[in-house]
Amino acid sequence: MVLLLVLYHSQEYGNTEAMAKAVAEGAKNAGAKVTLINTDTKRVDIDQFRQFDAVVFGSPDYWGYIAGGLKIFVDDFYIARKVNRQGLENKPYGLFYSHGGGGNVREPFEKLFRMMKLGSKIGKTVESYGNPNSEILEECRELGQQLVENLKS
Repeated sequence: MVLLLVLYHSQEYGNTEAMAKAVAEGAKNAGAKVTLINTDTKRVDIDQFRQFDAVVFGSPDYWGYIAGGLKIFVDDFYIARKVNRQGLENKPYGLFYSHGGGGNVREPFEKLFRMMKLGSKIGKTVESYGNPNSEILEECRELGQQLVENLKS
């Protein structure tokens, strides 16, 4: 069974959380076991992260950059990779974000995760302006499904 982590940050309006739950739904429907972690309430332990086969990252756009809780994970990941890369590579990943009108986080978000050399990016980066509508939520479900199907093939 595919183990998928949906690691996201959501607090004020819950738009990113709604997207995260849709990603998880798509992945579960494709047969994955999914763990949802909101960095606003929990810090991810890197050793725990190693157990997952794939990961999807979600963030609101905060002044053209990712949320601080997600950035803490990126910093922890960087330090852990210097010590022991085992379980930190070859993980397919996906990305989604929400914004209130700027939407400027896409480029640094995509670049940051490319630079981490985590694995192959699957699917397109899903974007929501404000509250995600049914079309955006369906794109999120498809992203979750794509990640699982990629691992099964």
